[in-house]
Amino acid sequence: MVVRDNKSSFSLSHSFSEQFFQQLYSFIDSIIVGRLISSEALGSVGATYSLSFLIIGFVQGFCVGLGIPIAQSFGAHHTKDIQRYFWNSVYLCIIISTVFGFSMTILTPILLTIMHTPQQLLPAAIAFIQPQFAWIGITVLYNFSASVLRAFGDSKHPFYFLVGASLLNILLDLFFVGNLKLGVRGAAYATLIAQFTSGLANIFWLVTKINMIKFKKEYLAFSSHYFYRLIYISVPMGLEYSISAIGAIIMQLAINALGPQVVIAQTAGEKIRQMFTLPMESVGMGMATFISQNYGAKKIQRIRQGIHDGVTIQVGYCIFCIAVIMLSATPLSYLVIGKNQHLIQLSARYLRLMSLTFFFHGSLMIYRNTLQGLGFSIEAVLSGVGELIGRSCGSLIAIVLMSFTAVCFINPVAWSLSLLYCYWMVNRKLANITTSLTSDQRRL
Repeated sequence: MVVRDNKSSFSLSHSFSEQFFQQLYSFIDSIIVGRLISSEALGSVGATYSLSFLIIGFVQGFCVGLGIPIAQSFGAHHTKDIQRYFWNSVYLCIIISTVFGFSMTILTPILLTIMHTPQQLLPAAIAFIQPQFAWIGITVLYNFSASVLRAFGDSKHPFYFLVGASLLNILLDLFFVGNLKLGVRGAAYATLIAQFTSGLANIFWLVTKINMIKFKKEYLAFSSHYFYRLIYISVPMGLEYSISAIGAIIMQLAINALGPQVVIAQTAGEKIRQMFTLPMESVGMGMATFISQNYGAKKIQRIRQGIHDGVTIQVGYCIFCIAVIMLSATPLSYLVIGKNQHLIQLSARYLRLMSLTFFFHGSLMIYRNTLQGLGFSIEAVLSGVGELIGRSCGSLIAIVLMSFTAVCFINPVAWSLSLLYCYWMVNRKLANITTSLTSDQRRL
């Protein structure tokens, strides 16, 4: 599978690099929290992930959606539309920041309690996530400004600023947590300051270098036409992220029910797991580009070969991951958790069992992105419903059995159900496309 489009390859490399740095930062942040504070603090941070993903994931998707009409207007050289979409997007960002910031600051303790967060983890969990919700406008600033820069064809500088913010975040973590002893709240402040710095850098570059934003009264005026079209595009993209988050919340309920030690071990194991599965997601992004190019050229056999090659790549990488994880799960868990042997054993067990099912995740990335590449975005989004059902069923089984082993298989069950749907849908769509093309050729 070869992607020949240089611009696509460039964007893909930056997309992978951004994900890599975000995952690397998250992993290092976990080490800092787990080693400089305590394993309980690490568990507290992990207990907030699904709730954070529900809101911040929505914000990320929402901001990506805001960039789409701006990019379309930029491509069409419609200067007025660029300005009107930009400023109405700013108004939407202010609204969403105010609504989420106010409501989630109040609701966070209630929601974490409803999720049965273990009592010994609850205070630190609230201390970690509440400031991030209160200042969610900073997260909106970073994501929106990066989305606008990409809409103008600049994917390099958001990446550079992200790398700088990640390094600053780590340094601030060490200072706030290690020197000032601010605990998990210090880790939250470090993230907010780093995001704010990156967001300001994006805005500075946008205004001074890209020079596409105009501060004219006619452009600053509110427009219901532009405003509602932005909502029409961006809200569904935010909800697409939130569907997965609902499944994650249900999964977190099952993990919380098994007690704080399981929360801590699963948090550590999951952070390590994400580092291993990131390349699978990158291959999936490449697959979407490859499929779309060959679909445009009506090369269906090449699409089928690309799917076969993509799955083969994933299988080979999965075998490599299994070998590495079987040998290194224990020392990697020690790196994150510290000296607690029981937690290390649980985390290593989680990693080893999960690694045996990586094939399902890797294959899902191939087939889901194939649907995206073929232009069936709704069908691809519906695969998230399969993951939601899988996580719900897996979580119920884990709660009934009160089994840590069952927790280890919640994600694999979700991947498997979604993969079955995507595999069936891809083959169905390709068969229909082949039939349609054959009919067209006969008419000619």
